[in-house]
Amino acid sequence: MTLAATHGLIEQRLAELSLSQRERLAFIDFNLQFFGKVSRSDIIQRFKTGLAASTRDFAAYRDLAPDNLTLDHSTKQYYRTSHFKPLFSFSADTILQSVSKGFSDGITSDTQPSEHCFEAVQLIHPELDIIATLMRAIHNQQACMVRYVSVSSGESQRRIVPHAIINNGHRWHVRAFDGKSQSFRDFVCTRFTEVQELGDVSDKSELADADTQFNSMVELILVPHPGIKNAKAIEMDYAMQDGRKKMRVRAALAAYILRQWQVDCSQDARIINQGCQLALKNLSVLENIENPQLVPGYVNRVNFLQN
Repeated sequence: MTLAATHGLIEQRLAELSLSQRERLAFIDFNLQFFGKVSRSDIIQRFKTGLAASTRDFAAYRDLAPDNLTLDHSTKQYYRTSHFKPLFSFSADTILQSVSKGFSDGITSDTQPSEHCFEAVQLIHPELDIIATLMRAIHNQQACMVRYVSVSSGESQRRIVPHAIINNGHRWHVRAFDGKSQSFRDFVCTRFTEVQELGDVSDKSELADADTQFNSMVELILVPHPGIKNAKAIEMDYAMQDGRKKMRVRAALAAYILRQWQVDCSQDARIINQGCQLALKNLSVLENIENPQLVPGYVNRVNFLQN
C-alpha cells in the first residue's frame, strides 16, 4: 500500500471515531511529539476518564500507529520512538499560542480568524519539527546539538540546553544555556537549521534554576512621554494609576518589552517624533537587565556620567 493510501486509510478510521475519542488520541499524539512521553494518568487527569477508557484509547492509538510509541513497564509511561510520525497535523501558530497560554483547549485545530478583529503584526514561525524537538528537550531537561545561523558569525554547530520558548513581540526565541559561550542566551527559533536531542542528563548549572536573569524580577515604571501633548490619552491606553504604570517582569525579558512598546529610555526622555509614547521613569533599572542596548535611547550610564 502506498504512503498516500495508508494516510488516507488512517484519516478514514479517525473520522469513524467519536469527537471525544479523537481529542484524546490527539492529546496522546501531541504529548509524544512535543514532550516525548505520555501516560494513562495524563489522559485520566486531562479528560477525567477512567482507567479502562484510557487503556482503550492507547489501544486505539497503537492500532493506528504501532511504531509511534513504546511502553516502559517500570515507569508506566509510553515513550516516543525514533519512527514517530504524527497522526494529527498541528500548525506552528496554534502550537506556540497554546504553549504560551498553558496548553488550553483547541490544540488539535487551527483557530478561526475573525472577520472583524485583526492582528496587524504576524510573527514568522519556525518549522514544527524544530519546535517539537526543542519542547521535548525542555520538558525532559535535556541538551540538544544544533546548527544555528548567527548574523555575526554565520552557521555553526553548538550544544545548547533549552528551558523556555519566548515570544518577544517580533520573533520566537528559545532561552538556553549555550555551551559555546558558557552562558544563558536567547536564540531565534527560525535560525536553527537542525536540532537533535542528545538525551544526556544536563548539569544543574545548565538548567533553568541557574539562569539568574530569567529568574530575577525587575520593576519597570512607565510614564507618558513628556513630548505628548495630551498625556491623559496615554494614561488611558495603558491603564495607568496616578500617571504611572508599574510592571514586574523577568530581567531577561525587560529589554524586549521596552523595545516592543517603544519606551524612550534616554536620559531626560530626549527621543522626539519617533513614535515613543512612553518613557522609562526609573532608568537605573537598565543596569540590572540583559541586553539594555536593545531599548530605544539607551546610553551606558557610566559613560554618560563621565562625559
